[in-house]
Amino acid sequence: MTTEGGARATFRTIAVLTLIPVAAFVAYFLFSRTPLASRPPHPQPSTPNPQPRLTTSEQSALPPVRAKRARRDIVLIIDDLGFEGQPLERVMALDPNVNCAILPNSTRAAEFAEKLNARGFEILCHLPMEPRGSEAPGRNAILTSMSDDEITRATKENVGAVPHARGINNHMGSLATTDRRVMTSVFRAIPDGMYFVDSRTTGGSVAAEIAHEMNVRTAARNVFLDDVATEASVRTQLAALAASAERNGVAIGIGHPHPATLRVLAEKVPELRAQGFRFVRASAVVR
Repeated sequence: MTTEGGARATFRTIAVLTLIPVAAFVAYFLFSRTPLASRPPHPQPSTPNPQPRLTTSEQSALPPVRAKRARRDIVLIIDDLGFEGQPLERVMALDPNVNCAILPNSTRAAEFAEKLNARGFEILCHLPMEPRGSEAPGRNAILTSMSDDEITRATKENVGAVPHARGINNHMGSLATTDRRVMTSVFRAIPDGMYFVDSRTTGGSVAAEIAHEMNVRTAARNVFLDDVATEASVRTQLAALAASAERNGVAIGIGHPHPATLRVLAEKVPELRAQGFRFVRASAVVR
């Protein structure tokens, strides 16, 4: 049985518990109607000090931002090497990345190849191939009259006559390089990894097309430097080669160890390097 005093205590407890939520509701209502300006500000996250703006004079004093120079690579191939009396030292003095194409039927082919390899130069087998007309490509040349087996044999013999060759390019070949069967047989015979530079002795060459089909890395000549072996002509052709490299990023030029060619190259190659052109190996540009 509850006493009168106990009943009053119980009533007070119930009243207090009832007033707590009422008081909380009243406080929320009053706070929500308080203007934002009168509320205490929320703390703002700290930020680093902003960088000061440069004045116009300060900006003009900064060094200019230089745009990255576009690629301007030149592949220089010297053909027809391998004979007595040729100035091989002058060829090697042109640039460390000059490419040397040795005729496998030349009298000093293996000797030149060994010397060039010992000095770190890139070597190509300058593969003799049948031209149009009566000009003779030399002993063991690839002829359109050969069978596939004969082409295979001749190609392997020619490549084997030039030790350390990393690629091949055609010597003459204005007829042979237009023949799909001939070029297919040639590419089947060369060692795995060997590349082919099409000397483009004719506009009808299918050599690069067949090379791509057979996954042989390849590229094609852009400029012949010395079809006319005078200094004036070589200068003109070398300027055309540089212009092609400027325009396309890379260009391939083929010359020969003629006195006029070597004189012009000895003079102009350092100038081209100073202008930002790079001389590169053929293996760096074949695709």
